[in-house]
Amino acid sequence: QVQLVESGGGLVQPGGSLRLSCTTSRINLRTNPANWYRQAPGKQRELVAAIASGGSTNYADSVKGRFSISRDNAENTVYLQMNSLKPEDTAVYYCNVKVQVGNLEYEYWGQGTQVTVSS
Repeated sequence: QVQLVESGGGLVQPGGSLRLSCTTSRINLRTNPANWYRQAPGKQRELVAAIASGGSTNYADSVKGRFSISRDNAENTVYLQMNSLKPEDTAVYYCNVKVQVGNLEYEYWGQGTQVTVSS
């Protein structure tokens, strides 16, 4: 069974930083696209950042210039560095990985990690 394990969430003051981590022992995160989503109370889950297998990245407009997605191939881990955090960044953050096997695509989610930005 594939498990994505997230960590790094917590309570931080506005303007602060956090780094989220997502790791797994069953998927090669170096060769598969990975994403970070978030879901705030009463809102739909939204894509925050994405990193392609080739390393190109994309961000939601709301986090551009503040968040950075990266991967550590040696640790088989994907990170989300979040700087200049705002109260509206408060949400549960989820790691997501899509694995292509032939003409089938498998999608995996982490359990989520809570990020709360508050003074």
